[in-house]
Amino acid sequence: MKVNLHFKKNTIDTKYHEMFIKFVNFLQKEIPLENGVDIYFLGDREVQMSTGSRHSDSKIYVLASKRMNRDILRTIAHEWVHEYQMSVLGRKQGPNIGGRNEDEANALAGNLVKIFEELFPNYREFEYE
Repeated sequence: MKVNLHFKKNTIDTKYHEMFIKFVNFLQKEIPLENGVDIYFLGDREVQMSTGSRHSDSKIYVLASKRMNRDILRTIAHEWVHEYQMSVLGRKQGPNIGGRNEDEANALAGNLVKIFEELFPNYREFEYE
Protein backbone atom coordinates (compact mmCIF):
# COMPACT_ATOMS: atom_id res chain seq x y z
CA MET A 1 0.00 0.00 0.00
CA LYS A 2 1.50 3.28 -1.08
CA VAL A 3 0.82 6.66 0.48
CA ASN A 4 1.73 9.74 -1.51
CA LEU A 5 2.11 13.04 0.30
CA HIS A 6 1.63 16.15 -1.81
CA PHE A 7 2.90 19.32 -0.15
CA LYS A 8 1.61 22.42 -1.92
CA LYS A 9 4.33 25.02 -2.19
CA ASN A 10 4.67 27.17 0.94
CA THR A 11 2.08 25.25 2.97
CA ILE A 12 4.39 23.33 5.33
CA ASP A 13 8.03 24.07 6.07
CA THR A 14 10.21 21.24 4.71
CA LYS A 15 11.72 20.74 8.18
CA TYR A 16 8.38 19.18 9.21
CA HIS A 17 8.01 16.80 6.26
CA GLU A 18 9.79 13.95 8.05
CA MET A 19 7.36 14.17 10.97
CA PHE A 20 4.35 13.92 8.65
CA ILE A 21 5.89 10.98 6.79
CA LYS A 22 6.59 9.22 10.11
CA PHE A 23 3.01 9.91 11.24
CA VAL A 24 1.53 8.41 8.08
CA ASN A 25 3.73 5.32 8.51
CA PHE A 26 2.48 5.09 12.09
CA LEU A 27 -1.14 5.35 10.91
CA GLN A 28 -0.59 2.55 8.40
CA LYS A 29 0.65 0.27 11.19
CA GLU A 30 -2.18 1.18 13.56
CA ILE A 31 -5.05 1.28 11.06
CA PRO A 32 -3.86 -0.41 7.87
CA LEU A 33 -5.40 0.61 4.59
CA GLU A 34 -5.55 -1.91 1.78
CA ASN A 35 -5.26 0.51 -1.13
CA GLY A 36 -3.01 3.45 -1.85
CA VAL A 37 -4.00 6.91 -0.73
CA ASP A 38 -2.94 10.43 -1.71
CA ILE A 39 -2.76 13.12 0.95
CA TYR A 40 -2.76 16.74 -0.23
CA PHE A 41 -1.62 19.52 2.10
CA LEU A 42 -3.44 22.65 0.97
CA GLY A 43 -2.78 26.32 1.60
CA ASP A 44 -6.41 27.26 1.05
CA ARG A 45 -9.64 25.35 0.82
CA GLU A 46 -9.74 24.02 -2.74
CA VAL A 47 -12.48 21.47 -2.22
CA GLN A 48 -15.57 21.41 -0.03
CA MET A 49 -14.12 20.87 3.44
CA SER A 50 -13.63 22.32 6.88
CA THR A 51 -10.05 21.43 7.87
CA GLY A 52 -9.97 18.17 5.96
CA SER A 53 -11.92 15.87 3.70
CA ARG A 54 -11.76 12.36 2.35
CA HIS A 55 -12.95 11.58 -1.17
CA SER A 56 -14.07 8.29 -2.67
CA ASP A 57 -11.04 8.18 -5.00
CA SER A 58 -8.78 7.60 -1.95
CA LYS A 59 -7.71 11.22 -1.77
CA ILE A 60 -7.40 13.09 1.50
CA TYR A 61 -7.23 16.88 1.56
CA VAL A 62 -5.87 18.68 4.61
CA LEU A 63 -5.88 22.41 5.23
CA ALA A 64 -2.31 23.14 6.33
CA SER A 65 -1.65 26.87 6.18
CA LYS A 66 -1.76 28.86 9.39
CA ARG A 67 -2.49 25.79 11.53
CA MET A 68 -0.51 24.19 14.32
CA ASN A 69 1.20 20.96 13.19
CA ARG A 70 -0.56 19.00 15.94
CA ASP A 71 -3.92 20.06 14.50
CA ILE A 72 -2.81 19.00 11.03
CA LEU A 73 -1.80 15.58 12.40
CA ARG A 74 -5.22 15.20 13.98
CA THR A 75 -6.95 16.10 10.73
CA ILE A 76 -4.86 13.56 8.81
CA ALA A 77 -5.77 10.88 11.37
CA HIS A 78 -9.46 11.81 11.26
CA GLU A 79 -9.63 11.54 7.47
CA TRP A 80 -7.49 8.38 7.53
CA VAL A 81 -10.08 6.75 9.79
CA HIS A 82 -12.80 7.75 7.32
CA GLU A 83 -10.77 6.18 4.50
CA TYR A 84 -10.53 2.98 6.55
CA GLN A 85 -14.25 3.02 7.34
CA MET A 86 -15.19 3.35 3.67
CA SER A 87 -12.54 1.36 1.82
CA VAL A 88 -11.78 -1.44 4.31
CA LEU A 89 -14.95 -1.78 6.39
CA GLY A 90 -17.26 -0.94 3.48
CA ARG A 91 -19.32 1.54 5.44
CA LYS A 92 -21.42 4.20 3.79
CA GLN A 93 -20.72 7.84 4.55
CA GLY A 94 -22.74 8.98 7.52
CA PRO A 95 -23.71 12.45 8.71
CA ASN A 96 -21.02 15.11 9.11
CA ILE A 97 -22.18 15.84 12.64
CA GLY A 98 -22.52 12.93 15.02
CA GLY A 99 -23.22 9.42 13.90
CA ARG A 100 -21.11 6.31 14.15
CA ASN A 101 -18.44 7.18 11.57
CA GLU A 102 -17.90 10.78 12.61
CA ASP A 103 -17.82 10.04 16.32
CA GLU A 104 -15.41 7.17 15.79
CA ALA A 105 -13.11 9.27 13.58
CA ASN A 106 -13.07 12.07 16.16
CA ALA A 107 -12.24 9.75 19.03
CA LEU A 108 -9.60 7.71 17.21
CA ALA A 109 -7.88 10.76 15.71
CA GLY A 110 -7.25 12.30 19.12
CA ASN A 111 -6.09 8.96 20.49
CA LEU A 112 -3.71 8.34 17.58
CA VAL A 113 -2.05 11.74 17.95
CA LYS A 114 -1.45 11.10 21.65
CA ILE A 115 0.02 7.64 20.98
CA PHE A 116 2.28 9.12 18.29
CA GLU A 117 3.50 11.74 20.77
CA GLU A 118 4.42 9.03 23.25
CA LEU A 119 6.18 6.85 20.67
CA PHE A 120 8.04 9.72 18.99
CA PRO A 121 8.82 12.37 21.62
CA ASN A 122 11.53 13.83 19.38
CA TYR A 123 8.78 15.42 17.24
CA ARG A 124 6.91 16.96 20.17
CA GLU A 125 8.67 20.32 19.78
CA PHE A 126 7.50 20.53 16.16
CA GLU A 127 3.89 19.71 16.95
CA TYR A 128 3.23 23.05 18.58
CA GLU A 129 4.69 25.14 15.76
